[in-house]
Amino acid sequence: MKISVCLASYNGQLFIEQQIKSILAQLSEYDELIVSDDCSTDKTLEIVETLNDKRIKIFSGIRYGSPIRNFENALKHATGDVIFLSDQDDVWLPNKVKIMTSYFHQYDVVVSNCSIVDKELNIIKDSFFLSVNTRKVFFNNLYDNHYLGCCMAFKKKVLDIILPFPKKIAMHDIWIGLCAEAFYKSIFVDDVLLLYRRHGGNASPTSERSSACLLTKLWYRFYFLIQVGYRMLLWRR
Repeated sequence: MKISVCLASYNGQLFIEQQIKSILAQLSEYDELIVSDDCSTDKTLEIVETLNDKRIKIFSGIRYGSPIRNFENALKHATGDVIFLSDQDDVWLPNKVKIMTSYFHQYDVVVSNCSIVDKELNIIKDSFFLSVNTRKVFFNNLYDNHYLGCCMAFKKKVLDIILPFPKKIAMHDIWIGLCAEAFYKSIFVDDVLLLYRRHGGNASPTSERSSACLLTKLWYRFYFLIQVGYRMLLWRR
């Protein structure tokens, strides 16, 4: 089973080396780490290149201006049987890959638990699942998203449904999560397998309450529902 880890980077020089090293330590020589860089203006690319690991494949030169489109680009280059998503500033705990891949004989999408930490890795919340009362229910997650992209892994066939990303989605993780529940067998794993770092430079506020107005929230949820329905029609053809 070949593993592809898709990491979207942008000005991540502070934490990206620690994150990448925690990933590479769990990959075999046949696996790959896809780094899609959104034209970083700091030393992000220099740091990644200095690691000098043949498993790292860098794709850069296009400015997306969005973590959604940056992740979409990374996914387009993935060649593995199983795909993991990765932020640039977290830390994978030992056995994350081993534990999550053990579920793929029965499931298509696996979502692990994580601990929320500050920039110094001090624990803020021991369990993300407990903090948000995570449940694997489509309409529950449509209303209040409990999917974190950095905790997700899925079989390559899932790309057939989720790509291309719809043009106006709020974040990629809720889109992938909703598609997982609508089309595939998914599971939430209670094991804490990631340190999810929250700091002032995070690209997405996934674990925090949205400040968007009620009308905007309703519009996005309606849009997600329409897009999932449209993919379902295409899938059944």
